[in-house]
Amino acid sequence: MDLTMLIVIAGFAFLVSGAIKGVTGIGLPTAAIAFMTLFLDPRTAIALVLFPMLGSNLWQMLRGGLLKRTARRYWLFAAVLFLGVGTTAIMTQTTSDRALLAILGIVVLIFVAVSWRKLLPPLADRYDTAAQIFFALVAGVVGGMTAAWGPPMAMYLHTKGVDKDEFIRATGFMISVGSLPLVVTYAQVGFLSGELAAISFSMLLPTLIGFTAGEILRRKMSIEAFRNAILILFFFLGLNLIRRAIWYV
Repeated sequence: MDLTMLIVIAGFAFLVSGAIKGVTGIGLPTAAIAFMTLFLDPRTAIALVLFPMLGSNLWQMLRGGLLKRTARRYWLFAAVLFLGVGTTAIMTQTTSDRALLAILGIVVLIFVAVSWRKLLPPLADRYDTAAQIFFALVAGVVGGMTAAWGPPMAMYLHTKGVDKDEFIRATGFMISVGSLPLVVTYAQVGFLSGELAAISFSMLLPTLIGFTAGEILRRKMSIEAFRNAILILFFFLGLNLIRRAIWYV
């Protein structure tokens, strides 16, 4: 693909997905990768999302405040996620594009289902340690393959019944930690080449512009209406990813 066209496609994807993240706190890699895989292969799309994902979540984490309290509450989830992402990324580096498309499509549909309805009951505090380990392992495996770990993370936080601000702080912290081994692994195995790394880094600008716009929207508009529109879009993107995996050429 022409370099200019690649930058235009990626810039649009990160502007929109940054806005989604600004409103909801999650969804940047899910939205950006789902859109970019309409034009790019999955590995390239995942490589491009790495620096915007890391940068936006560091920004979200620092702006959310209460960093020490958040780290104390979710250090176990973050540690298991870190190890799971790194191990999975190394072990699945030869996974085919068809399999990645199918897995990503399933992850997107799970994300829609979890976000649309609270599918899990509240979890008692005495089960929190086990819940953090279980959901972090699932997020680590999914994130190591696709960089889209939103569904298991959202499911865990739903069981905790956290409020909006806590959700923003927790996801910013956990995804920041989980992004690090994916960036390192992709660089080591050659998926994040010099040119792709430069483009990915440059996508921080449209991502943060979109993120800031999303934060403004979050304060001014009906979150429910926006959320429903985004989930409908994600639903069809997920179906299309699975369709492409089935008829992959």
